[in-house]
This record gives sequence, structure tokens and C-alpha cells, in this order.
Amino acid sequence: MEDFAAIDFETANEQRSSICSVGVVIVRCGQVLDTFYSLIRPEPEYYSHWNTKVHGLTFEDTLRSPIFPTVWSEIIPRIEGLPLVAHNKGFDESCLKAVFRTYNLDYPDYHFYCTLQSARRKLKGLPNYQLHTVAASCGYHLENHHHALADAEACAWIAKSII
Repeated sequence: MEDFAAIDFETANEQRSSICSVGVVIVRCGQVLDTFYSLIRPEPEYYSHWNTKVHGLTFEDTLRSPIFPTVWSEIIPRIEGLPLVAHNKGFDESCLKAVFRTYNLDYPDYHFYCTLQSARRKLKGLPNYQLHTVAASCGYHLENHHHALADAEACAWIAKSII
């Protein structure tokens, strides 16, 4: 795959609409041309202990952050015409659809590819198919796992390798 946007969301709580950060990596002709990261004030606006334990973000971190529609308006021109790629697209795609519903936005039926599904098909014998494991198998060392931009960068590397 030569042209795509790798995307990753982190959520504040068990609600898929509670996106609290997003990372996007734009790849054209196989090269990373742009990256984007933002904190987002989640909806609903509370943090579960478990989610914070995973990504380290808290209510205070996003208290003054923009809401999703404001952030997404910055992402739209970057991803226009590109398929989206995520590691476990089921999660990220469902978050995107949920937050679009929450803000009564028209969902444009983004086409998603999944590096998790591709890795399970193409990379046999891994101990697991978690993002950091698959990235390492593709020659990428993921630092700062569960930071949305770091995860999107790892996903982009995987996608360039196996999709």
C-alpha cells in the first residue's frame, strides 16, 4: 500500500465516543509526508481508572482541549481521498462512528484497512499480534505505546510492510 492515512484513537472511558487523543500519519507514494496529533476533550467527559492506566491521560490533560468536531476539521483535508488504516480497525472505526453519532455529524463511510487482520494472515508464528509485537516483526521499534501518534506511526510502518 502506497497511499493511506494510519490513524489511532485513545479513549477516556468505556464509551467508544470518548476519544481523548488522535494520531494520524499520512503516507503518499510509500513515504510519510505528514503527521498530526491532538488531545481532545472527550464525550462523555470522564476518565476511567483503567483507560488512564493504559495511556496515562487524565481529565486535567484534556480539560482545555478542543472537542472532536474542531479537531476533525483539521484532519479532514489531510486524509481526503485516502483509505484509513488502523491496528484493530474494529476498535478505531467504531470509535470514529460513535463520535460522529455523538456530534450528529454525517459519517462519510471511510474505507478502513486493518493491520491486525493482515498480520494474522501474513506473519505466522508471532507470540501475539499486539501492535508492538507486529511492529517489531516488521522492523519497527515502538516507543511510547498507547500514545496515539506513536501507535499511528507503528501502524503506518506495518501497513507499508504487509498490506
